[in-house]
Amino acid sequence: MDISSLKARLDAARYVCGDGLATTLLVALKLGRPLLIEGAAGVGKTEIAKVMAGALDRELVRLQCYEGLDESKALYEWNYQKQLLSIQVRMNRQDPDELTRSLFSDEYLLERPLLRSIRSEEPVVLLIDEIDKADEEFEAFLLELLSEMQVTIPEVGTMRAKSVPFVVLTSNRARPLSEALRRRCAYLYIPYPDVEKEVAIIRAKLPSAGDRLAVQVAQAVHDLRENDAILKKPSIAETLDWVSALEALGISDLDREAARRTLGFVLKSSEDMEAALACQEAPDHQHCGACGHAGQP
Repeated sequence: MDISSLKARLDAARYVCGDGLATTLLVALKLGRPLLIEGAAGVGKTEIAKVMAGALDRELVRLQCYEGLDESKALYEWNYQKQLLSIQVRMNRQDPDELTRSLFSDEYLLERPLLRSIRSEEPVVLLIDEIDKADEEFEAFLLELLSEMQVTIPEVGTMRAKSVPFVVLTSNRARPLSEALRRRCAYLYIPYPDVEKEVAIIRAKLPSAGDRLAVQVAQAVHDLRENDAILKKPSIAETLDWVSALEALGISDLDREAARRTLGFVLKSSEDMEAALACQEAPDHQHCGACGHAGQP
């Protein structure tokens, strides 16, 4: 696979991808290196793993990180109830040592996403989503997998990958990640798209949207993100939601009234909505995402 064929597959999945991003994806894939993607919430980090799974015709295995996540939820767990039942049934019929060994076999092993990804016969795309939400201890636990493509289970030993997954880690930068983790990964930073790219995304995802509306919404969203009073910046998904809402109402021109009626599809808190509307009412107001006809007084 080369860059042009990868871009063609991403285009088919309606993912707008530049040469730089495509190059990083291709090289990380060919080298078998995990890819760490950072950026603000909603810029399309998770979407990359999803479209790569489709482009490579691979299963997507997702591990959603959160505070307190440990190996029993991420790697493996023993089926204790089944083990206890087996002990009760077989304790008088089987040699104790043999029974003990049998209790730690595949029959009683519950695969979690990390183990499932390296034991798969066919390569998968492993998404470790929002790694910055997990504890530092869990981050350290991941290092063996990221560097050696293997995991260690105390009762079984080291288990090496049957096939090398394409590993994508995402981070919203809620906390700093360790240098040890960063060294093991290729790196990609995704900013919010500029107006031109966001228009391209709208056209790719919502081809029924008119060109005028696509440009107006993209510019309005850009203005909202630039407004320091807006605390939760609109994501790309919320841009698409806004366009869809306007289309559902038969609106092809984003004027002030249309923006006011549908603002809840792009801003998701009362404080942000009030800030956008207050910007419109300011004496020195020029333009903002709440007013429609972005860029015009």
